[in-house]
Amino acid sequence: MKANIEIPFDAKHLANVRVNLSCVVNSVDLLTSALIKRVSEKEFLEYTLQALQLTDLTTLAGDDTDSNVARLCFRAAYPFADPLVHARLRGKVHTAAVCVYPTRVPDAYRALKALGMVGRIQIASVATGFPSGSYPLETRLQEIRYAVEQGATEIDIVIDRSLVLTGRWVELYDEIVAMRKACGEKVHLKAILGIGECGTMVNVYKASMVAMMAGSDFIKTSTGKEAVNATLPVGLVMIRAIQKFYRLTGKKIGLKPAGGVRTVRDAIAWMIMIRETLGEEWLKPELFRFGASGLLDDIEKQYYAVSKRLGV
Repeated sequence: MKANIEIPFDAKHLANVRVNLSCVVNSVDLLTSALIKRVSEKEFLEYTLQALQLTDLTTLAGDDTDSNVARLCFRAAYPFADPLVHARLRGKVHTAAVCVYPTRVPDAYRALKALGMVGRIQIASVATGFPSGSYPLETRLQEIRYAVEQGATEIDIVIDRSLVLTGRWVELYDEIVAMRKACGEKVHLKAILGIGECGTMVNVYKASMVAMMAGSDFIKTSTGKEAVNATLPVGLVMIRAIQKFYRLTGKKIGLKPAGGVRTVRDAIAWMIMIRETLGEEWLKPELFRFGASGLLDDIEKQYYAVSKRLGV
């Protein structure tokens, strides 16, 4: 898909926004609870493989080295320990991307090139003063340019939450526009809202709209470092913003929950909510991702267990 292009800032899209939290929570329950209970084991297995293909396998630790990034890339390409599984699946099942710090992008590129997976598995890099975003703008833009020059194909920026908390929406828009331009036309931009530090659901909705107006290809819940990360209610608020933006512009913007999605059951709840709101067309790597480091462990565990019970 082509990268999103910014549209002019329009404050009317931020006017008269109200979010009834109890209604949001009830809506999530109605959208997901009953449907999850009706998922058969065969469907569970299908969801498991789909979740794998939608995952950005992530390492964002202070002790990351070239060797553990190489291991991450190998696991992204070959997520199952049993080679017979890969033979049965014809080698088509791998994660959507790996996600690393900017200085680890060259390591990821070398590892994926050695595996013959450059272009098949995307290289995402967090940038712009991750996780706080509290750095001078030019420093954050230089970080984006560096990651792109090193081979990143996706940039996960983190917005400055202080601009959200003080309602400086035009300034937030201008910063993201500059980040969009620093990415260039071929590199996709995911805007991390840091929802646990945005204050209110209304602010989450407004930050989502501003990020999309400014050219974000995805809106992402969290850095994974906040006290509150990806939850289904906040996801629904962001989905409502995506729906509104699509009605206004005809542009499809992606969603990436990150932090807190640890099990296949967690992932299925998100996928059901996406299907019931945005539609099946959003359930592809171009429009939906999980940012996760531990989800793949449960995917592998559940795949072995359920496939054994089904005899496949």
